[in-house]
Amino acid sequence: MRQTTLRALALAAALTLPTLAPAPSVARGAPDSFADLAEKLLPAVVNISSTTNGPPRAEHGERGGPGAGPEIPSFPPGSPFEQFFKDFMERNRQGQGSPNAPPRRSQSLGSGFIIDTAGYVVTNNHVIDGADEITVILQDNTNIKAKLVGRDERTDLAVLKVETEHKLVAVPFGDSDSERVGDWVLAIGNPFGLGGSVTAGIVSARGRDIRQGPYDDFIQTDAAINRGNSGGPLFNMAGEVIGINTAIYSPSGGSIGIGFSIPSNMAKNVVAQLKDFGKAKRGWLGVRIQQVTPDIAESLGLKDASGAMVAGVNDGGPAEKAKIRNGDIILKFNGQDVKEMRNLPRIVAETAIGKDVPVVVWRDGKPVNLQVAVAELPDDQQAAAAAPAAKPDATKFTKVPDIGVTVAAIDDDTRAKYSIGADQKGVVITEVGAGGAAERGIKVGDIIVEVQQKAVNTPAEMLTRVAEVRKEGRKSILILVQGSDGLRWVPVPLSDLSGKKPG
Repeated sequence: MRQTTLRALALAAALTLPTLAPAPSVARGAPDSFADLAEKLLPAVVNISSTTNGPPRAEHGERGGPGAGPEIPSFPPGSPFEQFFKDFMERNRQGQGSPNAPPRRSQSLGSGFIIDTAGYVVTNNHVIDGADEITVILQDNTNIKAKLVGRDERTDLAVLKVETEHKLVAVPFGDSDSERVGDWVLAIGNPFGLGGSVTAGIVSARGRDIRQGPYDDFIQTDAAINRGNSGGPLFNMAGEVIGINTAIYSPSGGSIGIGFSIPSNMAKNVVAQLKDFGKAKRGWLGVRIQQVTPDIAESLGLKDASGAMVAGVNDGGPAEKAKIRNGDIILKFNGQDVKEMRNLPRIVAETAIGKDVPVVVWRDGKPVNLQVAVAELPDDQQAAAAAPAAKPDATKFTKVPDIGVTVAAIDDDTRAKYSIGADQKGVVITEVGAGGAAERGIKVGDIIVEVQQKAVNTPAEMLTRVAEVRKEGRKSILILVQGSDGLRWVPVPLSDLSGKKPG
C-alpha cells in the first residue's frame, strides 16, 4: 500500500512539473529550391575544350588510364544499339592501330569558372595539360579561344585568359575554412560533355589527403561530380566559390557521392600568383621531414605524437640559417600548430617569401623558439639520392644486442665494400638480427648517423649512447639512419637483458 501511494505521489508531482521546450537547433534547413542561386551562378561557369594531337587523356583522379578513350554506353543485352556501338568502337580501334592512319586530334572536356570580368578563368591543370588549343564555351554556347596564363602541377590549378566583347559574369572566392561538415554546397560543371549541370550536396569531410600531391587538403563532398566536372566550382549558399572540383573516388567511373575539391583558401593564393607571374611562388624552409610516431614521441619525452620531425636540413637553406637541427620536431610554424607532418609543407608554401616567422621546435626535452626567414622554393628542388647498400662484412664488427644489430666503423675498407661516400659519417650496419631493428626496416649497409639526436662516429660511441638511453629507463631508442631511401629517424624498441623486446 505504501509503495502504491509513493508511486501515486511521484506521478502527481511529475504531472505538475513544467515541460521543458527542446533546445533550438542551429542547423540550417535545406532551401525550398536552389533555382535562384543556380540561375545567378550558371553564367559564370564555363565548359572547357582542349584539343591535342594524340590519344585522349583520362580525367585526373578518376577511372581510366592514359590514352583511355570513350566507353561504350550501357544498353539492355541484345539491344541493336549495343551491337552498333560495339562495331563502331571496333572500327575506331582498328583505325587507331593502322600505321598509315593520320594523326588523330583528340579532345578533352572539362569545366572552369570566371573570376574576373576582364576574362580570367580558373580550371584544373589536368584539363588543359598538353593542349595545343583551348576553347572556353560560355553558357550561351559562345566559343572563345583561350590563352594559358599559368599553371601549377603541384596543386593542379591553371588560369586562362579570354578576349571577348561579350559581357562576362564573375564569381568571387569564399572562405573555405569557415565551411563546416554538413553545410550545403552546389557544384556546377560540364559532366560527360553535357553542358552546364547543377548538383547539390553537403560538405562530407575536411582535410582529405588523397595522395595527389604534397599540399593535399581536399574538401570531400557528396554533390554529384563526374568526368567533365573537373575544374568546375563548388559553391556555398552565398554563391561564393569555396572549392575547385578536382577528383572523384569511383570504381565505376561515375559518381558514387565521393568527390574532392581544392579549398578556395589554398587556390586563391596560387591563382593570384599564376595571374601575376605565370607560375606559383612558394615558401621554402629547406628540410626533409617525417611523421612523429608514438614511439618517437616517447623516446624524446614528447607528450603527444604531433608535429613534423626534421630528417635532414638542406645546406644553405632557411632552416640551416635559422639553426634548425636534424632531429628537431617542428611544433609551430608562423603561429600555426603543426598537428602532423603533412600540415607543414602547406603552411610553409603559403607563407610570404622573405618573411621572418617564428618557429617552435621540440629539442632536448623542451620547446625552443627560433626565427626563420622563408625563402622561395627552388624549381629544381630534389631529394639527394643515397648510396646503395652492399653485402655484409664480417671482418670488423661490434654487436649492439639492445637493438639487434652489428656495426662497424667507416674506414677505407667499409667505404669500398658498402659504396659509402667520402664525407659520410657514422657507423655502418653489417648484420641485422631478429627483433626491433629488422622489424623497423633497417638493413645491412644502412648507416647509423645519430643515436638519440647525438652523433655517433665509432662503434664505441654507439654502445655508449645506447647505454645512456637504457639508464634513463626508456622503452625505445631513436636512431637516424642513412639508407637507400635517404635519411630517416627510426624508433627501435630496446630488448631486455634476455634479448626479448619489452612487453
